[in-house]
Amino acid sequence: MTIVVPLDSDGVRLDRFLASVLGDQSRSQIQRLIKDGHILIAGSTVKPNHPVKTGDSIAVDIPDPVDPMPQPESLPLPILYQDPDVIVVDKPAGMVVHPAAGHTGGTLVNALLHHIDDLSGIGGERRPGIVHRLDRGTVCRATCAL
Repeated sequence: MTIVVPLDSDGVRLDRFLASVLGDQSRSQIQRLIKDGHILIAGSTVKPNHPVKTGDSIAVDIPDPVDPMPQPESLPLPILYQDPDVIVVDKPAGMVVHPAAGHTGGTLVNALLHHIDDLSGIGGERRPGIVHRLDRGTVCRATCAL
């Protein structure tokens, strides 16, 4: 979609202007879109605090939403112990545990969903099976419910 800046918005910050026009996007969501290159003025990237000018043509490309359900991925996952109720894995350093913004794949949850058919939904569908959350840089063992 293309939005043309009206006279009464001259000099307003880009993120504030778009928040007032788009209504269904928060200012922080708009700032993320700007930083990710989904919002351009005259074909160029700008910063969220860029003052808009009357007549500026703003191209807004809001990407389709991403499926919130984590998907199984065939990732190497050292399994130390597994029985019908529990699995203990040696989470590699640097592996993100749960899918989140910027890390929708390659996570421990994605790997577990591939290795286990009936991973429980402890903590809700977006955080299936993880009993103990470990940060990305943590080298430790995680216990997961089956």
